[in-house]
Amino acid sequence: MEAVLAVVPARDREVRPEGRARAERQRRRWATQVAVADELARRACAARGLAPPPDESPARPLAVSGTEVADLGSIIAVALAHSPAARTLLAALEAEQRVPEKAVRGYYDRNPDRFLTSEALRRGVDPYDGAVPGDFLPYDEVHEDVVRELRRAMGRQAFFDWLDRARAEVEYTPGHEHPGDPSHPDHEHRH
Repeated sequence: MEAVLAVVPARDREVRPEGRARAERQRRRWATQVAVADELARRACAARGLAPPPDESPARPLAVSGTEVADLGSIIAVALAHSPAARTLLAALEAEQRVPEKAVRGYYDRNPDRFLTSEALRRGVDPYDGAVPGDFLPYDEVHEDVVRELRRAMGRQAFFDWLDRARAEVEYTPGHEHPGDPSHPDHEHRH
């Protein structure tokens, strides 16, 4: 937890002492969640016989994109950036996912805007009105990309589900609960 706190700067928006104290409590709660996710992932990897790469203690600020935070939430995004075990577990869960052909075809059919040719894009073709079959990349050409995208989404969902189940068994000491836990008076939930 201290390694995460060391690379995540404190929020300095709060100017009053009680505001700074509250922000620091929230930062510690947040870092606890990252550390717990790392430890749970280490245990899950050990139970599965997975060998994560050597632990890399972050000596620089963690690079986490805003898109990752929006997609995953800040705790999971930073846990994946910080924890080799979490990344290893996510990769294993992703590799386990089997994407049914029906799901691939359904995704292709429901998202024509994702499969316009570059020429159709240049012409400003509306994929939902007036497009012709030649305006779209052929299904066979994009099939494997769609499979990868769906497998990635399914793997992330499996990771979220695993983490929710694993965290349900954790007993937090007072002051280390999730920062969005409404049972403590200064909770907040940010992404």
